[in-house]
Amino acid sequence: MNWKLHVTVAAIVEEAGRFLMVEERCGGRLVFNQPAGHLDQGETLQDAVVRETLEETGWHIHPEHFILVQQWNRPGRADTYVRFVFSGNALTHDPDRALDSVIHQVHWMRREDLVAKAGRMRSPMVLEAIDAYLDGRRHDLNVLQAI
Repeated sequence: MNWKLHVTVAAIVEEAGRFLMVEERCGGRLVFNQPAGHLDQGETLQDAVVRETLEETGWHIHPEHFILVQQWNRPGRADTYVRFVFSGNALTHDPDRALDSVIHQVHWMRREDLVAKAGRMRSPMVLEAIDAYLDGRRHDLNVLQAI
């Protein structure tokens, strides 16, 4: 197997104790994830998280903080994911926007609802990111620098 690195971003958007989540098709299953996706060529991490959130949920967001970097080696495959997690505010919603084809549904979910569906998380990074956010991890966006 040839090793492959994936650079991804994820958005934690919370309102009144509920998190913006997507239910998406992955590997023949419906799984839950934050709005997330791959960094595109020439794009900053912050631009990527804004774009991915819009494409997957129809929500325009404003990144407020950088939460953490996660690394996950996908079991049984030669894939490593390096995921940059941001928190942000929901600004406006475009309910008529066509969402990415893998998106089944967009939800606002409480952490306890996600824990009840732990077997349907896209990866272990999903709940870990929410817990880091709930633990108060917040870094200024200037810790990330695009040159």
